[in-house]
Amino acid sequence: MPATDYQGAASSFANFGRSIFSINRRDQVHSMDSHHGVTSQELELEAFQKQVAERFNDLLAADSTELLSIPWIRKLLDVFLSCQDDFRVILFQNRAYLNRAPMDRYISEFLERSVKALDVCNAIRDGIEHIRSWQKQLEIVLCALDKNKSFGEGHFRRAKKALIDLAIGMLDEKEGNASIAHRNRSFGRQNMQRDQKSLGHFRSLSWSVSRSWSAARQLQAIGNNLVAPRANEVMATNGLAVAVFTMNYVLLFVMWALVAAIPCQDRGLGTHFSVTRQFIWTVPILSLHERILEESRKRDRRNACGLLKEINEIEISVRHMNELADSVQFPLSNEKEGEVKQGVQKLGLVYDAVKDGLDPLERQVREVFHRIVRSRSEGLETIGRANSHA
Repeated sequence: MPATDYQGAASSFANFGRSIFSINRRDQVHSMDSHHGVTSQELELEAFQKQVAERFNDLLAADSTELLSIPWIRKLLDVFLSCQDDFRVILFQNRAYLNRAPMDRYISEFLERSVKALDVCNAIRDGIEHIRSWQKQLEIVLCALDKNKSFGEGHFRRAKKALIDLAIGMLDEKEGNASIAHRNRSFGRQNMQRDQKSLGHFRSLSWSVSRSWSAARQLQAIGNNLVAPRANEVMATNGLAVAVFTMNYVLLFVMWALVAAIPCQDRGLGTHFSVTRQFIWTVPILSLHERILEESRKRDRRNACGLLKEINEIEISVRHMNELADSVQFPLSNEKEGEVKQGVQKLGLVYDAVKDGLDPLERQVREVFHRIVRSRSEGLETIGRANSHA
């Protein structure tokens, strides 16, 4: 950059830096209205910060019945994909800066974190498959105890076996049993007949996590050395360092929330989120982090294999149905038969929520995976092209 251009950028970014780093949050929120003489790039970068904040504020507005449900997780993934799209546009429009120091380091570290996120996506995909196996056990119970038919001893024996298998499966997951990883399934190999046309060309880019893989360690690796850029780095990169830092944090939080919700190997929630509240998006992200941790501390969730609302509902329904099955004596009294039918009805609601939600959720996780792959490939190609013309 010519010296005169750099001086102009330094002058305007003194104002831009104020909008980003000012502790006065009101200045941040209204900065786009109050600044005069800023460039379109500065406004675009600041708009990105505000969009991220607004999207996470929307997620934060969910009440306790919505938080960590399948629809909420899908909304979280939509937020990630939207942020990723905006971020890609920013990088594309400023590709001339990507191979300049310190921007080259920021981009390199972001691409490395993205690779680590791919493993998390595969682990989450395995976890969804595990939940789907529980769904099949629920289906057996519902078929055995059809609420529209009379119950016999054989129906209860079949339902009881499925309930026991389901309870054991969930208990194994709580105790860290990683048997699902033995299947070594990946996005490209799952449901081959159904998805072969659309996913065949991605098969070489997909892999499953190894048996020794740890979600907690992977999250720690994504968060390592994730610190806000210094003021001189903001100016030297024309503010792009802040956009990269923002996307890094969005990536870390989304992967952490997925691990918190979905069963996967060694899913520790101890990832430390340390970021000052100078950025307008830190308040909703840190607030969501605290709300999810509060859920994990609840007595009935402390040893859960995943904080997904539907998993908790499965556990409650299965426990209730097991107690009912243990108390059944034949011939069934009208009162007991009514209790069983009521329990089956509640179990059916949980089953429907899982059945309707898992496939769309898995498609979104797959889309996140492939969007990261494409974005990383584009980033490497852009950097390589810039280097060849340097």
